[in-house]
Amino acid sequence: MAVFHFPSPSSPSLLARTHKPTSLCTAISTRSGTTRPSAPTFGLDSLKETFSIDVTRAEGRPLDVPLISPFTIASSKLDKVTNVAIRVELRNGNVGWGEAPVLPSVTAEDQKGALKAASEACDLLVRSSPLSLGAVLSEINRVLPGHDFASVKAGVEMALIDAAANSIRIPLWRLFGGESNSITTDITIPIVSPNEAAELAAKYRKQGFNTLKLKVGKDLNSDIEVLKSIRLVHPNCSFILDANEGYTADQAIQVLDKLHEMGVTPVLFEQPVHRSDWPGLRRVSKAAKEKYGVAVAADESCRSLEEARRIVEEEAAHVINIKLAKLGVGGSLEIADVARKAGFGLMIGGMVETRLAMGFAAHFAAGLGCFSFVDLDTPLLLAEDPVFGGYEGILLKYNLLWLNDLIFHLF
Repeated sequence: MAVFHFPSPSSPSLLARTHKPTSLCTAISTRSGTTRPSAPTFGLDSLKETFSIDVTRAEGRPLDVPLISPFTIASSKLDKVTNVAIRVELRNGNVGWGEAPVLPSVTAEDQKGALKAASEACDLLVRSSPLSLGAVLSEINRVLPGHDFASVKAGVEMALIDAAANSIRIPLWRLFGGESNSITTDITIPIVSPNEAAELAAKYRKQGFNTLKLKVGKDLNSDIEVLKSIRLVHPNCSFILDANEGYTADQAIQVLDKLHEMGVTPVLFEQPVHRSDWPGLRRVSKAAKEKYGVAVAADESCRSLEEARRIVEEEAAHVINIKLAKLGVGGSLEIADVARKAGFGLMIGGMVETRLAMGFAAHFAAGLGCFSFVDLDTPLLLAEDPVFGGYEGILLKYNLLWLNDLIFHLF
């Protein structure tokens, strides 16, 4: 397993390596003067009202990172990360970081579109007069509306909130509620051959991972063979199945039937059918819970507050998977509130991201303390990582410090 642990140093170290900016997304402010932040208060809601944002520089850069091996899911295949990193600097000298992931068939943006949207948002931040954090976040939500810009919006929100938190010397997990300063993630096995899956499962078993998230949904028979091969090398692991919309309702129920015959009960079945197949999602959820006690999670079917409310009202699933990149930070908080009030389970996940976005999501989930399922493993799937620091790894324990405590090779 990987445990993310967040100690609380008295102040963050500013280790961001600086280079001459060359990106078209770079924006520099020419305003003069200094704006003092409001007195430190705990909690994001208070900070949104009391902290003044005065951005002197904001920029986005391509964040291209190779993967150890191709990452294949039912709906797409990724050979490398082509995300966008976002950096915001305030007049008080504090810096915030964000990341906008790009995942074909999942995010609406490609990298070119994400860079363009990030450039426009960064220009707006630098041109704007000092405003409260809440007002700035509302303006970002206005200029980057809906699912079409959700990933970039999330990246900009991350950077702004991180800069504000650094300014008042509060780690993000405390800002989001302070419920916990550590969190444990699963590890994902993409769609691969049975032999490759067995090799990965054996490797992850040695590393201490007890929960494996298995990508399925392209071929039912192959999925069953992969599950059998994993059980041979990691017989006591817990499974999360993630079909990424790949099955029909009949196929999804058939998978559960076959697993039951093998003596395997997944702890969660994520997005078994197409995001728009609401009758199919309800049917699978009902059958999974009544026949085998398996919870079903809605992921692609929940890309807005309205869809979250529909899931709750129709009892279309048992768990909602929150990803900052599909909902934004503010939207994620709203959906978490809806789910908690309705007694629904919560999962925190991500696209394929570096520790920049994964670290923010880990702070978010640990601070709220309401997530039963944690899937924040993608930094472990990268062949290289231009982001160093942020959390320190000792064997399988990761001490996540401040997002500002980074050396970033691209800036």
